[in-house]
Amino acid sequence: MRIAILQRDPVYCKSIEKIIIEAGHACLTYQDGLTLSKALAHSTVDMLILDWHGMRLASGDILKSVRSVGGDQLPVMFASTDGSEESMVRAFTFGADDYVTLPLRPFEFRARVRALLRRAYPERHGAARFDCGPYHFDTRRQLVELRGTPIHLSGTQYRLASLFFSNIGRVLSRDHIFAMVWGREFREFTRTIDSHVSRLRVLLAIEPENDFRLQPVYKSGYRLLYLRAEQRPDQRLNEPSKPTETQRAA
Repeated sequence: MRIAILQRDPVYCKSIEKIIIEAGHACLTYQDGLTLSKALAHSTVDMLILDWHGMRLASGDILKSVRSVGGDQLPVMFASTDGSEESMVRAFTFGADDYVTLPLRPFEFRARVRALLRRAYPERHGAARFDCGPYHFDTRRQLVELRGTPIHLSGTQYRLASLFFSNIGRVLSRDHIFAMVWGREFREFTRTIDSHVSRLRVLLAIEPENDFRLQPVYKSGYRLLYLRAEQRPDQRLNEPSKPTETQRAA
């Protein structure tokens, strides 16, 4: 997962970052709310951890902006030296999902982060296999099948496919994709992602006849769309078919 931290105190910022990285997540750190807000305008993350005070742009305003644009899925936690009931209530009123006081208790903090991510992205936690329409993913063996036919993917291609199919309908920025698939942040423009996405679209036959479309998003990244909006993609392979007229008559 890719997590952004807004923390004005460099010591606390470093301690939060260390715990997040040790838990296996990618991490972006900011010491100013305005800088974070500008970054979120063109970059996506899986979670926010915000400080409460001392910002040019208040964390409450950032949170309200995030909720107005991205809805409620993005988990947001406050980590602040201010443990007053008033501040906690205000944070939850603005739409926070959790609130912890600094200094942190590392094991508790890690557990809280894990719980928020599991709640927000249940399909990306612990599932050995998952289905999306006609696609079947085996996460342990890193295999993909389309209507029962195995598709041979490289490790990079599988990570890219798994990322998209675990985030159906969600815009993923290019830097987010690069961090999750290649394991590092990129600092300059590259066509690597576009080339891999184009190749993946062909390999997996991501087309309307297979119920999905992989859509570029202007000045941002990509979004995988499920074209049968009235039905969850993980239901199609498992639900019983409707009886025919002959079956009903019998």
